[in-house]
Amino acid sequence: MHTFQARDRFADGAQYIAGRLTQGTSGRTHAVVDPATGDEVLSYELAGAKDVDDAVAAAADAYTGWSAASPGERSDAMHRFAAELSARAEDLAQAESLQCGKPIKLSREFDVPGTIDNTAFFAGAARHLAGQSAGEYDGGDHTSYVRREPIGVVGSIAPWNYPLQMAAWKVLPAIAAGNTIVLKPSELTPFTSLMFAQAATAAGIPDGVVNIVTGAGREAGEHLVGHPDVVMTSFTGSTGVGKRVAEVATATVKRLHLELGGKAPFVVFDDADLEAAVHGAVAGALINSGQDCTAATRAYVQRPLYDAFVAGVADLMATVRLGDPFDPATDLGPLISHTHRDRVAAFVDRARSYARVVTGGEALDHPGAYYKPTLIADAAQDSEAVQAEIFGPVLVVLPFDSDADGIRLANDTPYGLAASAWTRDVFRANRATREIKAGCVWVNDHIPILSEMPHGGYKASGYGKDMSAYSFEEYTQIKHVMFDNTAVARKDWHRTIFGDR
Repeated sequence: MHTFQARDRFADGAQYIAGRLTQGTSGRTHAVVDPATGDEVLSYELAGAKDVDDAVAAAADAYTGWSAASPGERSDAMHRFAAELSARAEDLAQAESLQCGKPIKLSREFDVPGTIDNTAFFAGAARHLAGQSAGEYDGGDHTSYVRREPIGVVGSIAPWNYPLQMAAWKVLPAIAAGNTIVLKPSELTPFTSLMFAQAATAAGIPDGVVNIVTGAGREAGEHLVGHPDVVMTSFTGSTGVGKRVAEVATATVKRLHLELGGKAPFVVFDDADLEAAVHGAVAGALINSGQDCTAATRAYVQRPLYDAFVAGVADLMATVRLGDPFDPATDLGPLISHTHRDRVAAFVDRARSYARVVTGGEALDHPGAYYKPTLIADAAQDSEAVQAEIFGPVLVVLPFDSDADGIRLANDTPYGLAASAWTRDVFRANRATREIKAGCVWVNDHIPILSEMPHGGYKASGYGKDMSAYSFEEYTQIKHVMFDNTAVARKDWHRTIFGDR
């Protein structure tokens, strides 16, 4: 059971602009549905173009003061922000599990602590924004240095699978660098993004620095990306939608950060610890019901271990406990919606014509959007199940022979977000981490993330980084400043250009 009451919490609306909740003005409503039961949790007014305009105006007004604040002042406010989130941890965990259907133990042990840690990290990182050291690069006549400055109003879009963590990944580096932001969360899962912004206000971060518009489609998302006063967009979502975001952003020459789809390979060499690899594959494939762009989706297993791996994964999947997200014993919750569950089921049903469904492959007989953990074996490399992002609790397993073959297959999709290699041999591990084309390669593990380490993709998985100090490259701009050290140098330069006049 849970105590979180969305109707009471968001009675004033599901938009957060200039430090207060407001109603949307699109004239359209949206119902948030509990994916574990199919019951409506909250119906609210969606944001329209006017709400986006108001939020951008609020962010622009707040930018002058926030960008002028010292790094220490921003850092202090963000440390208070982390403390506010800590005080609200259980409330945030319940809201996240209610709107997403994810097990409460995942919300309590991963989503919320990770968000708090990320906030604390950026509170410290706010004090370490630096440009290049000053110096005389022309022999002494001039002194140059580089300033690192915020870029302005950021307009970002976050997905529904990790709404709290994605809000943090978008908001924190932006505001730590001195920017202000308008964030559009998914209309399916607005609660924790709004609560995150409320915690920022409670921590003393000025009104208008963090704004939330909860809308859908062109009226909210495209209007935000195309807004002339928004200078940068960070988007996390599918590669298809990312292409459209890039197209819209191009019209106003916006800076763009894209974290897109994934189809993470899980490469098991023949010297791997089989038991560890089996457990890693099940955990990596089923986290968040497989609704994770870094989830293990393609397991490539060297042939001597292949049969044992398939049998081990099938046996372990059979022990996974599906159930009420608020039961601490539940391992796997529902998918985000019945529509998405049916999409996942269609992928699996089509795979039956060309591969073997070893276990799972069916929806649970339940009002919620549950789908059983599914293992598919013996699919061809060019098949849909191997190449397309299913985004559900589905793992496809294929054999390989040589090490080079395993790495080649791992790289043989358009995506390159994350991967893992399983081996006891340090030379094999080093080769895999060097040759697999992905933004993150784990060795003998799959899925952990750290605030200090960057997250972002290669190839069709996008470009730019979330988390870590590397993310500041997305949210700052550098300026060359040069001082003339002598009047003689200035005269000489004038003479070089214009001659003796």
